Amino acid sequence: MAKESMKAREVKRAKLCAKYAEKRAALKKAGDYAALDKLPKNSSPVRQHNRCSITGRPKGYMRLFGVSRIQFREMASKGLIPGIRKASW
Repeated sequence: MAKESMKAREVKRAKLCAKYAEKRAALKKAGDYAALDKLPKNSSPVRQHNRCSITGRPKGYMRLFGVSRIQFREMASKGLIPGIRKASW
């Protein structure tokens, strides 16, 4: 499990990114890089990191499902993900 502070930091970055998205796009279109520089660093979408929505694990993230590989395997084994089942042959 990730620290709660790390999860909260990612949530904060996502909110800042959404807040400044229109302003950032307008400044990029105008080519005003000096004004872009004055925006908060965490408002840039590049600074966001994908994390598991359940555990907060930053590595082994499966984008399609929004969870880490470990949680995906557990959920698939329990039948919690529709259309996914463990292969056996």
